[in-house]
Amino acid sequence: MWLSEIMLQQTTVAAVEPYFRVFIARWPTLADLAQADLNDVLTAWAGLGYYARVHSLHKCAQAIAVTGTFPTDEKALRRLPGIGAYTAAAIAAIAFGRRAVAVDGNIERVITRLCAVTEPLPTARPRIHTLADALMPESRCGDFIQAAMDLGAMLCTPRQPVCMLCPLQPVCAAHRQGLAGSLPARANKSPRPIRQGLAFVAVRKDGAIFLRRRPQKGLLGGMMEIPSTPWRPESWMLKEAVSLAAPLSLFWQLLPGMVRHVFTHFQLDLKVAIAHAGPDPAAHGIWIAPEQMGEQALPSVMRKVLAHALRYGY
Repeated sequence: MWLSEIMLQQTTVAAVEPYFRVFIARWPTLADLAQADLNDVLTAWAGLGYYARVHSLHKCAQAIAVTGTFPTDEKALRRLPGIGAYTAAAIAAIAFGRRAVAVDGNIERVITRLCAVTEPLPTARPRIHTLADALMPESRCGDFIQAAMDLGAMLCTPRQPVCMLCPLQPVCAAHRQGLAGSLPARANKSPRPIRQGLAFVAVRKDGAIFLRRRPQKGLLGGMMEIPSTPWRPESWMLKEAVSLAAPLSLFWQLLPGMVRHVFTHFQLDLKVAIAHAGPDPAAHGIWIAPEQMGEQALPSVMRKVLAHALRYGY
């Protein structure tokens, strides 16, 4: 329950399912995960995104392993790394039968339509939580929450809700007012800013590729990366990028096109340069054979960079 809730934060069930199976098979108990090497956990998580979660997941497992018990109430759960208000409420209600108000995106949509909340998100969220609290039964809260989640996922969907089959249709204010398809309303989003960088793909004569590890804190913390310039609003020219950020003194050539990756708060456009190195150039990083890339904790954006290099010049 705890593992699935962490994995499902801002991530779809379809994306999570194969990762969940890998984690359960490799670390079947919380104690196993607590004792696991962080780099192995990062590698297993690679591609799922939102990498701060996996650091918190590992720290949380270690914290629980020390006490020997998993907290059962919201207040204690929220003191654990990576567990916020929603996750604490969901675990308390579903796993431990406590009365707790957990409102995910599906439940938020169901409540918004059921009560015809026309105030746009995210401003409406405190009111939606209050309405959910009023509807929450005193017992079997976990069943109520999961039923509302399923209703939102299968019938009260974001687009074209299936109102004809919905058991709440007779009491749904949005359906009665003809608003179901337009709720929840959302405030206009600001355009996602664009950052730009230049990545350096160094290839050794034996085909190995140069990687290095990112700092533990910050975006993509602790993951492996293709070295790159800092990411900034302005575009990088190759000469400037090489002089400031090239990981090796090689002859770098710019490849056609670029790699685009969308993070939560910004879009990243990466140019890609490639260079071929001798047998064992000195560098602060590691050389990885192509057949071993799958064993590395490479986030999706870095896998895109490798694919781009393979397509145009590797």
